[in-house]
Amino acid sequence: MPLISTIGRKSLSVRLLIGSIYLVLTIGSVTMLYPFLLMIAGSTKSNVDINEMRIIPGFLSDDDVLYRKYVEGLFNEYTNNFKSTYNTEDSKFEVAKVPTQVNDKLVDSWDSFLQRNPLPQHASMVGMMQASVSRSVQPILLRKFMRQLSEEYDDKIENINHALEVEFTNWSTFVVRDLPKTGRRNVITPSLFNKRLAEFYAQQADVYRYYPSITGMYLSQFLKTQYTRDIDVYNKTHDTHYASYDDVYLPRTYPVDGTPMEKEDWENFVRQSLNLLWLTADESARPIFTEFLKARYPSIDQLNEAYDTNHVNYQAVPMGGMQLSTPKQMVDWQNMIEGWINPDSGKRLIIPLEMIRVDSVDFRYADDLIDQYGTIENVNATLGTHYRNVADIQTPQRQWHYRLFEQIKGDLRWEFCIRNYVTVFNYIVLHGRGVFNTVVYCVLAVIAALIVNPMAAYAMSRYKMPSTYKVLLFLMLTMAFPPMVTQIPNFLMLRELGLLNTFAALILPSLANGYSIFLLKGFFDSLPRELYESAGLDGANEWVMFWQITMNLSKPILAVIALAAFNFAYANFMFALLTCQDEKMWTLMVWLYQLQSNSTQGVVFASLMIAAFPTFIVFAFAQNIIMRGIVVPVEK
Repeated sequence: MPLISTIGRKSLSVRLLIGSIYLVLTIGSVTMLYPFLLMIAGSTKSNVDINEMRIIPGFLSDDDVLYRKYVEGLFNEYTNNFKSTYNTEDSKFEVAKVPTQVNDKLVDSWDSFLQRNPLPQHASMVGMMQASVSRSVQPILLRKFMRQLSEEYDDKIENINHALEVEFTNWSTFVVRDLPKTGRRNVITPSLFNKRLAEFYAQQADVYRYYPSITGMYLSQFLKTQYTRDIDVYNKTHDTHYASYDDVYLPRTYPVDGTPMEKEDWENFVRQSLNLLWLTADESARPIFTEFLKARYPSIDQLNEAYDTNHVNYQAVPMGGMQLSTPKQMVDWQNMIEGWINPDSGKRLIIPLEMIRVDSVDFRYADDLIDQYGTIENVNATLGTHYRNVADIQTPQRQWHYRLFEQIKGDLRWEFCIRNYVTVFNYIVLHGRGVFNTVVYCVLAVIAALIVNPMAAYAMSRYKMPSTYKVLLFLMLTMAFPPMVTQIPNFLMLRELGLLNTFAALILPSLANGYSIFLLKGFFDSLPRELYESAGLDGANEWVMFWQITMNLSKPILAVIALAAFNFAYANFMFALLTCQDEKMWTLMVWLYQLQSNSTQGVVFASLMIAAFPTFIVFAFAQNIIMRGIVVPVEK
């Protein structure tokens, strides 16, 4: 019977009351739904959009936000690589400038240059392989590389470790640490793993590839770190009159006509900072280099053995540059750039500054344009550019990448939507036995709760013992103490019994629950006594009456007990970590805690969403049973 009759609902005051109730309920649902939607949106975030407070991620509707996320992934979240390659003043990816237009002729000339001039593998870098800030995130190309290795080595990390001479403990610790070969310390390290990585890099499309700019590195990482970004500071120290850093450039050779400070900067950059791969020398330095090689390797056979080459004489040995491929060659060329003292004669051999040349992709591209068009004026007229001189020519990679970005916007949106979820899924599936342990633990916890608690409640309900309420009161008193108070005594007891790092350690302390027994006893007391009397007259024993009558009629309350037991076991973190410190016995919550402690907001939110999904499924299943059994069936 309804609380308000049909006639009563026609009253204005009643309608206002009902409307107010619905309004309050709606507001309450919104206050719950809004944070949930924020969490869903947050599960797709990276460092670029981490400060967004929108229920719909910005990159789904805003191409500018999507472009910034793409650039962040392209440069593996390294802002220094981003600033030097684009030679930009943008301090971080969040404020990266989006190209307003693309000079297709200029970009086509860059594409043509790359096709006609094969460059060595170390001249370019591949993005979407690392997450230097997000750390635990697995970008798309890293996952692709992992899949290839998994197929090649039967999905066994041990086979990869043995074949490629690496030491990954599992798939979740599989990472690639690769930096552009621009700084002096970032050297080529020959190894089977790096060789396999280079093969993978060679297969990737240009949309995830960039070419580090040495000119940009000179400005952003060498000059501006010493003289700040203020051009006035630079002018004052160098006795120059540049309007901005756009007028400053890296000379290809020693700036003979430059100011003393410009000469000093160039010398320090070349002698100490720039990677040796981008340095070569004029043929005028050949006598010095040959003298050095003869002092180090008395015969050409010894040199070929050390370099793993087949040069016919010393004059055929290249003087540095992109041809360097072995550590021995790198060390010898470094001695020539920084200086080497012959231990026999005491003579110091070093290539003079005037003979050293910077040979980078930037300069090769500039030479290619001049070779095609003759003069800088012809380049400007043909390509629609405004270069002041040859030194002003830079690689148009920002526009190049933007044009490629326009072609894959749909794929990028899908990638950024699922990337954090795939990272979490791979972590919990491939990392230890967390899923298996959690499933076993939850199943045992539910089964135990549905056997022990009903049996205890049934005994107190069927048999009116004098101490029933004292026992019930004792069980209820256990609810007065928070779980943290009993963890240490339970741990000590389990340790004495030798049960640590077992499922018994997880199950036994919560085997009987006072609140569940209290609920079940009250429910059993409400069942008609006539049922048991009739069953007894028909010859049913106590087990039949408990299992076939009591348990069958108690499905709603049993669903509540099962749901509570599942939630407790599934969400159990602290006690599970305390009693099962062996990684082989860690549950899902422990592994997710390990993941979250080394992850950014996006991965944390994604892990929470995935962790909540099983609870939602179990609750939905139990809810149907509860709703169907709200009215307890009675004998007709």
